[in-house]
Amino acid sequence: MKFDTSILREADIRGIYPEQINSEFAKRLGCVFGTFAQKKGKSYCVVGHDNRFGGPDLTKNLIEGLISTGINVMYIGLVTTPMFNFASHSLGHEYGIMVTASHNPSNDNGFKIFGANYQHCDYDELETIYEGLKSKDFKFKEGKGVIEHIDVSDAYANYLKEAINLKKDMKVVVDCGNGTASTIIRKVYDLMPCETIYLFCDSNPKFPNHHPDPNVKANLEYLSKAVKKNRADLGLAYDGDADRCGFVDNKGNVVEADIMMALLCKDIIKNNDNKTILIDVKCSKALEDAIIEAGGNILIETPSSARQERVIAKEDIKFGGGYSNHIFFKDRHDGYDDGIYTGLRVQEMLSEQKSDLSQLTKKLHQYHNTEEIKIKTTDEKKFEIVDGLKKYCDNHKYEYSCIDGVKVFVPNGWALVRASNTGPNLTLRFESTTESGLKKIKEEWALFKFFKNKKTMKSSSCLFLFYH
Repeated sequence: MKFDTSILREADIRGIYPEQINSEFAKRLGCVFGTFAQKKGKSYCVVGHDNRFGGPDLTKNLIEGLISTGINVMYIGLVTTPMFNFASHSLGHEYGIMVTASHNPSNDNGFKIFGANYQHCDYDELETIYEGLKSKDFKFKEGKGVIEHIDVSDAYANYLKEAINLKKDMKVVVDCGNGTASTIIRKVYDLMPCETIYLFCDSNPKFPNHHPDPNVKANLEYLSKAVKKNRADLGLAYDGDADRCGFVDNKGNVVEADIMMALLCKDIIKNNDNKTILIDVKCSKALEDAIIEAGGNILIETPSSARQERVIAKEDIKFGGGYSNHIFFKDRHDGYDDGIYTGLRVQEMLSEQKSDLSQLTKKLHQYHNTEEIKIKTTDEKKFEIVDGLKKYCDNHKYEYSCIDGVKVFVPNGWALVRASNTGPNLTLRFESTTESGLKKIKEEWALFKFFKNKKTMKSSSCLFLFYH
């Protein structure tokens, strides 16, 4: 079958439903993955889907493809991605596919593919699967697998109840953005000893109130107002498949994930022998300062959640994540990113403090920074621009890191340009010790001027990016 190969991304599969991702593709993926899993000695595959359009259709055809190869399917139905991870660990079946496009637009859908050690398949494994999808001569295994239907919602909610210890009464607002967290959040919080206010917690794949992406401040405006109106201690927002969590403090201010990690890392460093904390290239220096002051070590990685998850497992790191709101706990948890669990760990941390969240953030080292800025381009162009920027920095002898994209270090701050892992975008972020310094960095690195120039965007030259 022919399909748009641009949907085959570095960490998963994402595209427009049904134009790019449809039932025929889902069935072929099932045939390829079922064959792949059996070659790895596996006989079971866990399958679930989020609340997006096309989820049931894609899942039905995916399962048909899987069982046609002889592999057995543990079907867990409509779930968040963390519920999928929980089910895989609980059932003891490593291999599986979650039908989701995470935080992508509402007309997208996709597949997160999991392999050995309950982790996202690495790039080499995905390449093998992708070659099978593209090949006309790929030989599928043939057989007749069986389907077992399992509901994990009660077990998941009870697990969270036992995992979290809230030491004082709190009031929290939770915003599901009409995403998949809506299907489980009440069951979880009904078991928690806190007052809960629910915001947009009815499942609706149109996401009618705001897009469920907590990494975008505009998506947290309703939550901020609700926190202030209800005089809540904390606001929590989840993305479409609930593997990420966003935060609003008791004053209605957005708290970025890297700043929240700075507050969380102290006790984790104190209570674990492995004191290395994994962070991504987009994180504020405030987080680095907090880790060092707490006696920890820093490992900087890409913002790819799949990559971070594998590194955390390999190095037995107890805590990690970054600015994109993917946060991983491995001290009292299995090490996958779970937005609802993360929010509860924040509640637990706050319940142990005399100060409120707004006071705690003010005690950290203060920096001035931008949100993550997304610039539409093409998958080809985004890498071309990043490569051109590296050459520019070499020619002009700028100090920079190329862990993921280009992070240029300038007096009193930094500028970051990287190619998105999930779409045809460039992502940018800037930080400085002062507000005037931040303005200067943006002006000197002329990014906004560049990207407003459509003719420049079409140019093959990348030297326009950073003229002075």
